Amino acid sequence: MKLDATLAVDTQHLRDIPAVARAADQLGFGAIWTPETQHNAFLPLVLAAEHTERVQLGTAVAIAFARSPMVVAQAAWDLQALSGGRFLLGLGTQVKAHIERRYGMEWGQPVARLREYIGALRAIWGAWQTGGKLNYEGQFYRHTLMTPFFSPGPIEHPRIPVYIAGVNEGLARLAGEACEGFHAHPFHTIKYLNEIVRPQVAAGAQGAGRSLADLELVSAVFVVSGPNEQTMDGMRAAVREQIAFYASTPSYRIVLETHGWQDIGEELSRMAAAKRWGEMGALVSDDMIASFAVVAPFDQLGAALKTRYDGVLDRITPYLPYAPGELDPVWREVISKISQ
Repeated sequence: MKLDATLAVDTQHLRDIPAVARAADQLGFGAIWTPETQHNAFLPLVLAAEHTERVQLGTAVAIAFARSPMVVAQAAWDLQALSGGRFLLGLGTQVKAHIERRYGMEWGQPVARLREYIGALRAIWGAWQTGGKLNYEGQFYRHTLMTPFFSPGPIEHPRIPVYIAGVNEGLARLAGEACEGFHAHPFHTIKYLNEIVRPQVAAGAQGAGRSLADLELVSAVFVVSGPNEQTMDGMRAAVREQIAFYASTPSYRIVLETHGWQDIGEELSRMAAAKRWGEMGALVSDDMIASFAVVAPFDQLGAALKTRYDGVLDRITPYLPYAPGELDPVWREVISKISQ
């Protein structure tokens, strides 16, 4: 198992990316991932690629349906070349409201659409690498024109790993069928991972003549930790609110249903609709926190993460972004512990 790191992505921190990425590389993190919330997920990785040597670099995740496959193919190709083959393309579908109302793009049949999207990417990359004809025609995407002027040409590491993110069974099966990795949502429990995610990924893999061992299972994880109980209490309160926010989202209800907590999710949805944000955390019990988060002081964190996730996930990432500084000895010890 590997411990990865998340990079903070905003205009304030963009100029700090080289130093942060370099520190993460030297510390021994397996990969650094960039989210796409308020800012572009690809841009920081250009800086990270230039200032690192070993660590892998990935998007977690870039929103696929907000872009043409050709646009994503080009960004990924350039990052793969710049990083010397260290790029991991993480893609997500987002949800209907955001694709249609925030991005102004078309939504529909997300699993089938994403399957085609991945096929289109690989067709484009294949044409660039071999110089062959680009001829991809599907229900949602059609790419049949590529002239030498617009082709970037071959690169040294043309096989770009594709990781997709999801919560429900369809995308988990698609990952097993067609991808190199699957990003489970940070809103997860071990019971959900073992009863929903792993079997569905395995089923998708089996249907494509593959196995679960042919791809990586990855997730950001909630952590409640610190040097003392007072610090941990502060983190516990923040994690409680984050769990409440995710639990209020109907698309994530399957996680709660695994534990019989769907009634709590429905109540949280009603509270969110009424904008009662400050009251929602009170519905998240200590038992729920223990299921969704790893709770351990700094000196026990590595062992606690390994105990919970070893044999369940291949890569884990603390939910909060990495910042070099006084916690580096803690992360160094955690990296050492979970990689044993």
